[in-house]
Amino acid sequence: MYRSRAARDLGCVLDVDPAVVAWLCLPLEFDTELGPHVPDFFVNYERGKPFLLDAVEDEENPAIKEGAALAGYQYRGIPRKEIEAGFRLANARDLLRYAHSRTPLNDRIRMLSALDEAGSLTVAECLHIFTEVKPMTGISWMALHQLIALDLDERMIDPETVIRRFQR
Repeated sequence: MYRSRAARDLGCVLDVDPAVVAWLCLPLEFDTELGPHVPDFFVNYERGKPFLLDAVEDEENPAIKEGAALAGYQYRGIPRKEIEAGFRLANARDLLRYAHSRTPLNDRIRMLSALDEAGSLTVAECLHIFTEVKPMTGISWMALHQLIALDLDERMIDPETVIRRFQR
């Protein structure tokens, strides 16, 4: 359950951030000079210390940041306009529509083999690869599971979007 629509949107963006290992929603409570505060997210990043994040309207509240620091956490309030900027959120929503689907092994092997051979392919060039699931279901699931990578910031996912193998 999310505290707000902005928090839900931030969760979508976190789901497609390759640097995020895991996140928890409404994870803990810490004291601030304003009283107890429950942040929207506890986020573990691949590198570095975990962060507490809040989706905020305009700017983070210094009292909350100070309370988090006193509790031993790094904190950031992420403004709504940053969450909604560019194409990442819209592309994340498109991909997450397929989060509960699964790409069968045959299609995964065909896709990864084609990428190994070509280096990169466009979405249009991948349409024929998938035989057991619909192509965008397969591409989305593989992107969400970090088997392949797409540029989610450049533009809306379209036939010319380039797909590569995911690299850590």
